[in-house]
Amino acid sequence: MGALGHYLEEEGIATVAISLIRPQTERTKPPRALWVPFELGRPFGPPSNPEFQKQVILAALRLLDHDKGPAVIEDFPNDDPRAEPDPAWKPPQLRAAAPRAPEALPARLEDEILLLQPAHERWVAMQHRTTVGLSGSPIRDSGRYVAKWLRGNSPSSPREGFSSPLMLRFAIDDLKAFYLEAAAAVDTRPSSRQLGDWFWNDTAAGAAIHALRAAHMTSDDERLRLIAGNFMVPAARVRSSG
Repeated sequence: MGALGHYLEEEGIATVAISLIRPQTERTKPPRALWVPFELGRPFGPPSNPEFQKQVILAALRLLDHDKGPAVIEDFPNDDPRAEPDPAWKPPQLRAAAPRAPEALPARLEDEILLLQPAHERWVAMQHRTTVGLSGSPIRDSGRYVAKWLRGNSPSSPREGFSSPLMLRFAIDDLKAFYLEAAAAVDTRPSSRQLGDWFWNDTAAGAAIHALRAAHMTSDDERLRLIAGNFMVPAARVRSSG
């Protein structure tokens, strides 16, 4: 984006970038960039907070007044107001006595989806929307598709024109959305870190995605290898092999 910004500026179009990874922005040196201390995927801060998002946008646009350059990077001064954990939030109750053996993971995943279905239905009723649906399949079918991969199979793609690795990525994205929306279907306001900690540390889905990433990082299939390395687990959640 830094190179694109310079290209646009050469054509007489002023640009401003929002930066979520400051070291990367320092390397690419866009004409103007506002670094924000928010999670990846949230360049304007928390959802459903237009006043705070307006502050971010105005801070970025004010960089257009700078006469210094050729590269300007400024830091947004405020943290995400939703970053603080809500002590009243309780994660969804999953089966505490569920077997933890790796071979039990596919069954645990399918079982959890059933347990979370009522909570996710509450979320949809509360919000009148969902981000589940990228795979084009019902969430139980997406869970079964991921479970087949966990069992060591290479299932065919359920959608014509889409490769099996791409459908695995879409099914995983739907699982993430389903779990996080179900966990947020409450009166309290959990922070994104609380939700993420619960998903990646305490659920069969989180364990399943970690296992799939580890299993396919050295795959002979280049598409599967790229998806495993870049799209399954956020960099901040990758577990050390040690």
